[in-house]
Amino acid sequence: MKLRLNRIEEPFVLELTNESGNKMLMDANPKIGGLDKGFRPMEVLAGSIAGCATIDVLLILKKQKIEPTHYAVRIDPTRGEGVPAPFEKIHLIFEFNQGVDPAKAERAIRLTLDKYCSVSASLKESIQITFEVVLI
Repeated sequence: MKLRLNRIEEPFVLELTNESGNKMLMDANPKIGGLDKGFRPMEVLAGSIAGCATIDVLLILKKQKIEPTHYAVRIDPTRGEGVPAPFEKIHLIFEFNQGVDPAKAERAIRLTLDKYCSVSASLKESIQITFEVVLI
């Protein structure tokens, strides 16, 4: 994996590009001069765990012939005080439609966060990762 980060606009508008040519904008908080033109780096980090977990959860459920008609993840991170202000906890709220068995969904999420998700594995030593399942 190779990534490239370029500043494309002053002061902090950044463009992250991967080897496939996909791009994502990042920017700083307007409180420190950012222009609000992209995700903050900490938002990208929190979103990455939900994205990684989602891929694995949906693959596990598909193997069980469960294909949700509604699926979403709300991400509720908690940061420490001071500088730096690292995440202390990331709470994930997994939403499924009513037809999904919550016990099977919870098992798939637990497997994902404990065994399969590389982002979770990278963060779990320093950040508490919790979750809940909600049927919509």
